Amino acid sequence: MKALVLKRYGKSPDIGFAEVPRPTLQPDELLVQVHAVGLNPVDNAIPSGTFKPILKFRLPATMGSDIAGVVTEVGNRVTRFKPGDAIFASVFDLGRGSLAEFAAVPESVAAPKPANLDFVQAAAVPMVGLTSWQALKERANLRPGQKVFVPAGAGGIGTFAIQLAKHFGAKVGTTTSTGNVERVSSLGADEVVDYKKQEFDKTLRSYDVVLGTIRGDAIEKSIGILKSGGKIVSLVGPLDAAFARTRRLNFVLTFVFWLMSHKVMRLARKRKVTYSFLFVRPDGGQLAEIGELLRSGSIRPVIDKVFPFEQAKAALEYLAQGRAKGKVVVKIN
Repeated sequence: MKALVLKRYGKSPDIGFAEVPRPTLQPDELLVQVHAVGLNPVDNAIPSGTFKPILKFRLPATMGSDIAGVVTEVGNRVTRFKPGDAIFASVFDLGRGSLAEFAAVPESVAAPKPANLDFVQAAAVPMVGLTSWQALKERANLRPGQKVFVPAGAGGIGTFAIQLAKHFGAKVGTTTSTGNVERVSSLGADEVVDYKKQEFDKTLRSYDVVLGTIRGDAIEKSIGILKSGGKIVSLVGPLDAAFARTRRLNFVLTFVFWLMSHKVMRLARKRKVTYSFLFVRPDGGQLAEIGELLRSGSIRPVIDKVFPFEQAKAALEYLAQGRAKGKVVVKIN
């Protein structure tokens, strides 16, 4: 079968199409004919080697993690799905990829595709949906009436997180460019800062939760907009020692991550707020709950651009520019 594979890490990674064997199923897995794959920033970070100490890939490795497709075969321990079922899933951090004609998907990470979404729309959801759910519901315990700051509201994670936060009953602040103010407001943002005209840390106050989505000094600036007892859940780092312990990394990496997060931790303690780094995990149960919100229309996927499979590398390059308004999706079948 045809797949987009990473052959070598580095500043100029070796990425290209190749013929690879169709996956061999384990007893608890589904063989899925892939119809569409949603792309995420991590798909561009992995080839550079940024996550090499954390994510274990055997090169050449199939790229991609979000998937929507049709089950063609099931392992003998599978009970919830059968051939012909339409599913969506994330296979991130499972040592496998989705940018291929077929993918092996553990039953535990798959969920039924919402019937009102096509495959392209469904493929846009898994990572941003699970990340938003785990950050806002699990880690931050977001409650009705609280205020949450979601920077870069027009991006892939921002467009989903704003809607989910509103579903949880929160008030949402965000940043965007002048041309996207109306777009993020239509998703539910209550307080919108045009970053070309204002600094968010000079404008926003008394927030309960910050979802860290922008690298650089944005995390440190975010500390200043939180009230005492507030929480920062960062998706972009710095990585912290708690994350290293969760991954059972060695002492050296644990110490390195402690050093990386030391400054922001110190500033957070001074302001009496907490900081943590979140690494999303695949979860079919959570994705099924998100699927119900999609079915009801409470949340809708926002898609910027769709590329054919043959242009998957161009899709990754487009995403890397950082200008996508919503999700970038590759259509395979």
